[in-house]
Amino acid sequence: MINSNLVGNLIYLYLDEIEITSGTDSPEFLIRATAKLLQQSGGRNWLPIVVKITEGGKYQVIGNSFVYAVAQDASLERVWCVVADDKEETAFLSRVLAKEQAPKMNLSTATRDEIMAALQFLIESPNSLLKGIQLDVATNLIDEASDRKYWKDFEPITKLKCGITKTKIDALKTIFYLTPELSPVIPTETRTDDNISKMTVAQLRKLAKERDIAGTSKMNKADLLKVLKQ
Repeated sequence: MINSNLVGNLIYLYLDEIEITSGTDSPEFLIRATAKLLQQSGGRNWLPIVVKITEGGKYQVIGNSFVYAVAQDASLERVWCVVADDKEETAFLSRVLAKEQAPKMNLSTATRDEIMAALQFLIESPNSLLKGIQLDVATNLIDEASDRKYWKDFEPITKLKCGITKTKIDALKTIFYLTPELSPVIPTETRTDDNISKMTVAQLRKLAKERDIAGTSKMNKADLLKVLKQ
């Protein structure tokens, strides 16, 4: 039984009481140089490690794994830790606050500024697949995509001609997710030029098929609207 009274407390734990399942990917130089500085400064980790209590009564690192690695390299016997609860969302938040994991954004509802900031972050990340993408162009095309809130995957982005191809979509998935709305079903008798313009490409092709309009399988949205409004 986990002692919930400890949650939120700052406690001084022996290093060998603490387990770690996912270490830091920080460069060895940073770990060793910081460990040396920590030793020279008295060995107190002013930035606590975030831990949770495991079912076995041990403690497990869920945030600030860099501090844990530095403490190990400095051969500290005990370290200061903050005890968190055992919820997965708490562990995720701890990693995000420690900059060990990037937060994710809902592309279905993101604002233009949010999309631009996220794309800029990806473009400037080391070894980014999105290097060379024109930030303003990609941001505007994604933000202005009228059917963005209905996207079920990232495939439609590759058709916006914004420089993000299929091979680059994985980069987007590291920071974006989608929670699509249900596509509107517009009764035939109420379809007007205005509400047809709000339909997705797939819906427009379905409508064209209903009207026995052939040759629409390779048409883009503008061409589909043109033939449907004739």
